Amino acid sequence: MRCESNCNVRARYQHLVYFFKGLGRVKERLLSVSPANVAIPSIVLYELEIGIAQSTQPSKRRAQLDALLAAVVILPFDTAAAKQAAEVSSSLRKTGAVIGLMDTLIAGIALAHRATLVTHNVGEFRRVRRLKLEDWY
Repeated sequence: MRCESNCNVRARYQHLVYFFKGLGRVKERLLSVSPANVAIPSIVLYELEIGIAQSTQPSKRRAQLDALLAAVVILPFDTAAAKQAAEVSSSLRKTGAVIGLMDTLIAGIALAHRATLVTHNVGEFRRVRRLKLEDWY
């Protein structure tokens, strides 16, 4: 599935952790959006899996993640995302304002799918041209 302008992508894993733990306004905002308009980049899924592996409550977190995954789309790091991520990396290197590798890959996925990136890490992602951002915290 290719998400267009009404697709919201969760950046990093922060917003999903906030959702699972009931922090901020994330749960309220996420539940107000149709699951068809919510997608998780495959890179973020990787970060969530690490979080579960290191959790003090892995069974609870696994159940939460599995329920979420049943309702949303996972956006792959595919050829289009790789191209976008490479362009982001190159552009930011030229200005000396690089961001982390995972953030670059996530930005590439969001750009490739013309999705809005939902993150509390607005300061870093703001450096990426054409990337639409929202902070639901």
